[in-house]
Amino acid sequence: MTNIPTELLRTLLTVVDLRSFTKAAQKLGVTQPAVSAQIKRLQFLLGFDLLDKSAPGVSLTEKGGAVVSQARRLLAINDQIVSLARESGHGRVLRLGLPGDFVGLPLWQALARFRARWPEVRLHMKTCCSSTLLHELEQGDLDVVVAMTSPHPHDMASHHWREELVWVRGPMAPLDLGQPLPLISRGEGCIFHRHMVAALEAAGRSFEIVFTAGHVDELSRAAAAGLGFTALTRSLVDPALMCGDAGLPKLAEVLCGICVAADTDPAVRDDLVGLLTETLTPRSAGKPPVAEPRPAPRATMQSVA
Repeated sequence: MTNIPTELLRTLLTVVDLRSFTKAAQKLGVTQPAVSAQIKRLQFLLGFDLLDKSAPGVSLTEKGGAVVSQARRLLAINDQIVSLARESGHGRVLRLGLPGDFVGLPLWQALARFRARWPEVRLHMKTCCSSTLLHELEQGDLDVVVAMTSPHPHDMASHHWREELVWVRGPMAPLDLGQPLPLISRGEGCIFHRHMVAALEAAGRSFEIVFTAGHVDELSRAAAAGLGFTALTRSLVDPALMCGDAGLPKLAEVLCGICVAADTDPAVRDDLVGLLTETLTPRSAGKPPVAEPRPAPRATMQSVA
């Protein structure tokens, strides 16, 4: 271990100062299980307990007290460095990461509205796979991340929703039950691929990979050309594609989430998360998107897409 993520230290100080996991979660804009998970991760990185489990309420161990003292100094220096950007007139920097699956005109329009509301905030955005983005968020290199995870929400997710995954094909790709199903995929690291393979294997249906794409747009174009079948979230299906073949097994849903670093400015964070939620969450019959309550984090969670 060479670095300790500052958001973990900030979460610890918030819990200690408020003497409550619940109040800390409310202040940080995350759930109580997320706060607990961050404290556990910090203890794992350090190799010792920070909180005295035998004492009532929030009580520090001897080493925990030493960590809190040093953490206050470290975060004070961190905040002073960050304030230099504001004093220089360059404004705050907000770093956003998300998979390319979500990129499109609605997202650009939402981000344009965000920039108009917060002209003093410099927005930097990057696209990459969910696992890489989540790692950078945990290391303090990103502030807000939209990611696909499986099978549970990430510990730092402040909001999550489910996307329906459907089979899609072009009009020139008829379904022949007597032949292996030709699959168009983005490789084993993609959740769409894993859900397709799991569903077909469970149904005893043979298949073969005929094309491995590098981006979701390539999936759509290859399927539209009649090369084979693939799976997409319903919100990504191009009008030129046909979806929902009765002869193929049902696919599992995809879990998406918006994850936020604990030290992100609350006002800026809430506005951006609100815009992302409104833009990216699937709508049904004109109804506004509804956030699902997050379940408690599980022991294992795999990043995808």
